[in-house]
Amino acid sequence: MSDLIIGELEGAGQQRLADALRALPPEQADRLALQVASIDLSLVTRLVDQLVTSPEPPGLPHVGPAEVDRLPTDDAGRARRRMAFEAGEQALRDGRVAVVLLAGGQGTRLGFDHPKGMFPVGPISNASLFEIHAAGVGATRRRYGCDLPWYLMTSDGNDAETRAFFDQHFLFGLEPESVTQFVQGMLPAVDRGTGDILREAPDRLALSPDGHGGIFRAMGHAAILGDLEERGIDVIMTMQVDNPLMRPADPEFIGCHVLARAEMSTLVVAKSGPDDRMGVMATVDGRTALVEYTDLPAELEAARDDAGGLLYWAGSTGVHCQDRAFATRLATGQAPLPFHRADKTVATVDGDVSAVKFEAFMFDALPLAARTATVEMARDERFAPVKNSEGADSPATCRAAMVDRAARWLQQQGATVPRGDDGASLHPIEIDARYAQDAADLAGRVPSDLVVDAPLLLRD
Repeated sequence: MSDLIIGELEGAGQQRLADALRALPPEQADRLALQVASIDLSLVTRLVDQLVTSPEPPGLPHVGPAEVDRLPTDDAGRARRRMAFEAGEQALRDGRVAVVLLAGGQGTRLGFDHPKGMFPVGPISNASLFEIHAAGVGATRRRYGCDLPWYLMTSDGNDAETRAFFDQHFLFGLEPESVTQFVQGMLPAVDRGTGDILREAPDRLALSPDGHGGIFRAMGHAAILGDLEERGIDVIMTMQVDNPLMRPADPEFIGCHVLARAEMSTLVVAKSGPDDRMGVMATVDGRTALVEYTDLPAELEAARDDAGGLLYWAGSTGVHCQDRAFATRLATGQAPLPFHRADKTVATVDGDVSAVKFEAFMFDALPLAARTATVEMARDERFAPVKNSEGADSPATCRAAMVDRAARWLQQQGATVPRGDDGASLHPIEIDARYAQDAADLAGRVPSDLVVDAPLLLRD
């Protein structure tokens, strides 16, 4: 095997790695050769040429505001969203929907040395992010009598611990055959000056995940897309593990996607201000696209419309719906995603090296879609990510948002929720998704004379 791999490396211009492989003892050579065989060498060669040795300077695109399906403000708008909700419910009943949870990250920024999905965030229950999402999946299955396959995309670094965690908790009551884990792809780092593939140890490449845009190739390699086709599933909803407010298989969002006949849709919320660190939806050279906050020029970031609101206000939540046929075209390279370079210092067998890593982003599929939909949801209902240990998007702000939403749902059913001077509930409240997934689910379950005068956890 080593001789075959050496020939392929030499043909790809990776002479340095070929020489290193040739010089290793047989056992180490076999391990390294096996790892080289697992990567897409032709893709690496193309990326080195495009992004390292012969990078093309970026053009100056024309950026404009995105067209967004805004939150309804009148009866006609509310009727349209009710129609979307009903269409999403029907798609779920018909078994047309699958959910993918992007769960490849570690909780490093939270000071948590485990998969981020294991992080405990329930305001009272201390439930993990994984449990909260699993509860939502289970509740949706029961509500609509559907299978709703649930897929978790993990990474090479956290897959085993994630599997062990779900096994330890008996998949939170879900059927084993209904939960599938698959691992996102890996790509090697290369030397910034030469494009040589780097090793972190004599018999081990310096690998890193290929970005959340690698989901399509990973689903193709894991035969998931073919399985979905056989099962008649044509809507794939993808969501981030760090946002416990997001409802898995959200009927309203799915319905908006279906009624728009979109190949890809994005769920957005209003930015809190120009400094809110969110990618924004826009048109770029006439196509729907997401522009990272780091790439949005300052003058556009602060630009205002005629009414005084932010012109680029539509912050992406990282939640999408994709048509399965479109995802298959992306997976097979018929509509290839672009890759981006990330310049990093990488620890290698030869010491620290200035390197380039390659990443693909899911949102880069938007300009490739024949038709898209951008759908606004209420931020306080759908978006409270936990990313940082303190400050914005922290466990504290996330739990506060969970409590505030629960309090609001109870008040809509007539309950009394005492609040402090800052408007926050005086007592923590938590509503498990298996008890209610929206305020309407609480109808008839909560007495109208309820007064929340102590911590309250509602769950079945």
